[in-house]
Amino acid sequence: MKSISFAAGEILLAVIWIVIRVSLCVYRRRIDWKREIKLLLMYVNIAVIIRYTLYPFDRLNGSVRPLLFSRARVFPLRLNLIPFVGITNYDLKRDVYINIIGNVVMFIPTGVVLPVVYRNMDKAWKVIGTGALMSLCIELIQLPFYGRTSDVDDLILNTAGCAVGYVIYVLARSRVMRSRKPEQV
Repeated sequence: MKSISFAAGEILLAVIWIVIRVSLCVYRRRIDWKREIKLLLMYVNIAVIIRYTLYPFDRLNGSVRPLLFSRARVFPLRLNLIPFVGITNYDLKRDVYINIIGNVVMFIPTGVVLPVVYRNMDKAWKVIGTGALMSLCIELIQLPFYGRTSDVDDLILNTAGCAVGYVIYVLARSRVMRSRKPEQV
């Protein structure tokens, strides 16, 4: 059985991110700091999502439990394709609420950050579709790891969270635009 610690996973993600960003800056021969700060928002968003979707919530000796991979335990895949069946599969009602609220809230920042960072994310369907694809990628990545389950409910709830985030973005943007109009007259 192989394991990937949370620290190792986050360091790997950070190194990949830095290499990509530095390579692009070298290629372009300039650094747009405002853009880099916006992109950093996306990086933080992705890092938080990875933490809460790939690594177990419970701790081992005060540390985040590692992500486990075992060839012998990959099959049968832990996969739920029937909507709203696994969502209530908890012993405590409190855990059901935590699962629902957590999956929605976790993707709200995605719905806000995507249109802030990427200008072409100017339509609801683009942002929500991208959020759904991000969630689908996470669910597929979870498949081979021991103790992780891929669930269509997570996909639905994450996408709903992204939609809520986009609504928050649109409301905030319209409020900012309204506050700027009197100054321009």
